[in-house]
Amino acid sequence: MNDRPRRPAAFPLPADAAPQPPKTPRRPAAFDGAVTLTPDAEDPFIATTADLPELTPPVAAPRPRRLTLGRIAMGALGLLVSLALGLWVDALIRDLFSRADWLGYLAMAAAAIAVLALLAIVLREMIGLRRLAAVQDLKHDVAEAALSPVPAAGRAIVARLVHLVALRPQTARGRARLKETEGEIIDAAHLIALAERELMAPLDREARALILGSAKRVSIVTAVSPRALVDIGYVVYESSRMIRAVAELYGGRPGRIGMLRLMRDVIAHLAVTGSIAMGDGLVQQVLGHGLASKLSARLGEGVVNGLMTARIGIAAMDLCRPMPFRALRRPGIGDFIGDLSPGAGRREET
Repeated sequence: MNDRPRRPAAFPLPADAAPQPPKTPRRPAAFDGAVTLTPDAEDPFIATTADLPELTPPVAAPRPRRLTLGRIAMGALGLLVSLALGLWVDALIRDLFSRADWLGYLAMAAAAIAVLALLAIVLREMIGLRRLAAVQDLKHDVAEAALSPVPAAGRAIVARLVHLVALRPQTARGRARLKETEGEIIDAAHLIALAERELMAPLDREARALILGSAKRVSIVTAVSPRALVDIGYVVYESSRMIRAVAELYGGRPGRIGMLRLMRDVIAHLAVTGSIAMGDGLVQQVLGHGLASKLSARLGEGVVNGLMTARIGIAAMDLCRPMPFRALRRPGIGDFIGDLSPGAGRREET
């Protein structure tokens, strides 16, 4: 084994690895074009929550009602089930009569009570569906009457609105105000705008309070619940309660089928327009970089779920309100951020 140290030797370097001479520094020069400043309203780093597009959801509209193959199939299947149930009840009553007459009469009485109760339920559901349809028809007529030059069209629409909200004590002052100014306003558009301010403003404030209360409860429960399944179940439960309360507030009072239709319209609107999509960047813009970095994961999820509930409530307002937003400002998700996350409100004030 050779233990002698290796003698130093020289190695040639490639041409591209040769040391380059130092570059001379660039001399300062003037720019030919003028510097363009970005307006504050278009700067995404200083935009407020009202300027964020994700916080201004589009207006929700009911889905068009049309005859589809699925509805035809469900109707035919329901008819077959009804006929089968009727034949089963008829055979049961005949068998009971063959055993004892009093059993047959008892079965007939029970069947008659069941049929009457079923008819009452169907009638109640039809009345609830008709109320929802009347609200949508009234909203369409309001939009048309606002463009009409005939004063009688505006007065007729206002009379229908007063009749719809006559049972609401929040609108008593507005109804008295409209009665005092009856005949003083000739223009239909101005009369409808006055009716919206006087009749819808107190109902809108109460609807906002209902939505905010539901959003806060969802935010707290989903922040402390240990399971995701519990979060989903409570969000569905609280959203259904909120949608029903908003519908009853504006005079809709839907039944069970009407409630399912309302929830389907809200879900369809959210599916088409997308949910809030609260990514990390939007959370930091809304809550502030410092606050977002200090929030725990569960608390951040609670805030996001609360904002999603607020968006569901805004969609319910669009569907249940008997007048489109014209004279009054339509609420947005930014109106609820300050209450769900106080840090965002302080950030906006500064």
